[in-house]
Amino acid sequence: MSKALLHPAAKPLLFAACLLPFIWLVYGAFTDGLGANPAEYLIRSTGDWTLRFLCIVLAVTPLRTISNTPSLARFRRMLGLFVYFYVVLHLLSYSGFDMGFDVADIAKDIAKRPFILVGFSAFVLLTPLAATSFNRAIKAMGAKRWQTLHKLVYLIAGLGLLHFFWMRAGKNNFAEVAVYAAIIAVLLGWRVAQYLKKKGLQRLSNKRVQLSK
Repeated sequence: MSKALLHPAAKPLLFAACLLPFIWLVYGAFTDGLGANPAEYLIRSTGDWTLRFLCIVLAVTPLRTISNTPSLARFRRMLGLFVYFYVVLHLLSYSGFDMGFDVADIAKDIAKRPFILVGFSAFVLLTPLAATSFNRAIKAMGAKRWQTLHKLVYLIAGLGLLHFFWMRAGKNNFAEVAVYAAIIAVLLGWRVAQYLKKKGLQRLSNKRVQLSK
């Protein structure tokens, strides 16, 4: 598995796989395959894929640790940029199809509807993460500050889930929301457990040092 992940073709293949949802949407748009309401389909689908890629990004570290496959980390930044790619498509679909790219109307809609405000806030927070997802940014910021900034992904995941929840609340349809909530809860819960475990080991180590003196 590690050899396959380190193969030069691994990243190009993953890049192509991540583009498949976009290609499918483009194909559907040109072949009238997006249903009776193509605009709604595009808005909903790009939002769904944003949330899916966000879950995939959050799953990289647990999978890497549990499977003892450190080479998985080399794909995390690419996957993170695809989160941003699909959220930009989601925003453009909403801005174009729902609002006709009228900036004043978009601003009013963001202020008026909480679920739009939450979704837009997640997009704003994602922007600096995407802008610093390259080696030069890490070097310029310093690894510690870069890692602190990119911890915003946990808040973004919560905002994305809340955006999805409020959107589905209007239709009283929470089945998919529950699935995403469970996935994100497990992925964030694993991180909390690891943090507490690390702190516990540090305290135990400090006690042993004190007793040895």
